[in-house]
Amino acid sequence: QVQVVESGGGLVQPGGSLRLSCAASGSIVRLYTMGWYRQAPGKQRELVSKMTSGGITTYAESVKGRFTISRENAKNMAFLQMNGLNPDDTAVYYCYANTGQSTAWGQGTQVTVSS
Repeated sequence: QVQVVESGGGLVQPGGSLRLSCAASGSIVRLYTMGWYRQAPGKQRELVSKMTSGGITTYAESVKGRFTISRENAKNMAFLQMNGLNPDDTAVYYCYANTGQSTAWGQGTQVTVSS
């Protein structure tokens, strides 16, 4: 079984930055895609960004040019550098890790962008 834990959320002013971290642990043979979804109040969960084990990235249009996903495969970790944050980015951010056999999700970390 694989466990995923996110960290790094918090309160930031518009225009500010945050870096989210995601650590996967447990019975890991190999992690394929790792990524981030977010869910704002009253809205559906949406993909923010994902990265394959080979380094191919995908971004939501709304975060392109502002967010950067990265991974440390040897440590089973993923990161989301978020710059130029605005109130529309306020949401709970969830990390996931795909092992090929299953997908593990974290509990989420709150990101609030407000002055």
